[in-house]
Amino acid sequence: MADLFDDLIPREEGAAPGAPRPLADRLRPARLSEVIGQEHLLALDGPIGAMLAAGSLSSLILWGPPGVGKTTIARLLATETDLHFEQISAIFTGVQDLRKVFDAARLRRRQGRGTLLFVDEIHRFNRAQQDGFLPLMEDGTIVLVGATTENPSFELNAALLSRAQVLVLNRLTLADMEQLAQRAEKELGRTLPLDGHAREAMLEMADGDGRALLNLIEQVASWRVSGTLDTAALSSRLRRRAANYDKSGDGHYNLISALHKSVRGSDPDAALYWFARMLEGGEDPRFLARRITRMAVEDIGLADPQAQTLCIDAWETYERLGSPEGELALAQAVVYLALAPKSNAAYTAYKAAREAARTTGSLAPPKHILNAPTRMMKDQGFGAGYRYDHDAEDAFSGQEYFPDGMKRGVYYVPVDRGFERELRKRTDFFARLRAKRQKG
Repeated sequence: MADLFDDLIPREEGAAPGAPRPLADRLRPARLSEVIGQEHLLALDGPIGAMLAAGSLSSLILWGPPGVGKTTIARLLATETDLHFEQISAIFTGVQDLRKVFDAARLRRRQGRGTLLFVDEIHRFNRAQQDGFLPLMEDGTIVLVGATTENPSFELNAALLSRAQVLVLNRLTLADMEQLAQRAEKELGRTLPLDGHAREAMLEMADGDGRALLNLIEQVASWRVSGTLDTAALSSRLRRRAANYDKSGDGHYNLISALHKSVRGSDPDAALYWFARMLEGGEDPRFLARRITRMAVEDIGLADPQAQTLCIDAWETYERLGSPEGELALAQAVVYLALAPKSNAAYTAYKAAREAARTTGSLAPPKHILNAPTRMMKDQGFGAGYRYDHDAEDAFSGQEYFPDGMKRGVYYVPVDRGFERELRKRTDFFARLRAKRQKG
């Protein structure tokens, strides 16, 4: 995916002076100090600033959303360190192309000059292709700078990550975008015909993507208008940039995590916001219905047994109504879950019981709770001594049901919230009664 100030197709050599150039190309920074945003990396005490000050540039993986300066920073790093800048895209580069790039870098090294190899969309290379970079990184033939919009820990080989430092680039803030807009107006020689609210709306339309903002500015600057435009007039002429949301990538997992944690944190407004963000990004409402139901089971549990039923009902309502009407039922479920009492006691108990089951192996149930349908089994003591709980006082015999020789486990510990407050009274009651029966 194209990055800030980066052309997918290089400009032709020998292009005529005065040939049309996109605004993003005309504003391409010439020095790292001119890069807008990413001060946490470029400042003197930041990772890149410290490397340049020490005169030692290591291989890097630049991870961030589109339009935040990944390509620009890589290009300027080559300039600052006097390395030859070589750029490839994992989308368009095959094995033969890589060999040519590697051979040229080796030749350059023999001639006494290093190569900064910039790989856009590096996560799109397969494991074997990623491994191909390792020998050249190790012997200093190349300094690799990879750019990715996907989480490197999921998409890149461990061997490659061990030889490169991962740096996270942030989406541009509104202040960054305003600075970029002012720089564009200076280049254009005129102020954009927008009032204050419309200008802010334009910045928000770019959604933190500098290249997208410059494209919007070019459009606005080309209009022949008298006076200034307000937000309504701007919105009628411009389309908002599509939100950065990949239903199979980081955006998908980041937003569902935000929704889940907002519900767990009892914040219905934030939960509705992230729910809406996912729907606006094109998420399948059925996926959301499944995850919402999981939240009821995992984070509310028996503190409100009705929560799970309500989620299933909302899911069923969506299946009957479809979109967009059925999405309201899911939204109502989100609000209910956010405001419901929270407990993961049953979830924690389940995991603890599973762990105990794994560690205790094949311990048999105690014989007194085994059925004895045959004479031989009765002779073996199956069922002997079993006390029928309905015949006991309080319908509770207090017998032991764990395997013989196994220490009694306590897995379920209800919280003192919601319906589990009542369940806690019951577990405490049976614990006292069990101790009394066994002592007797």
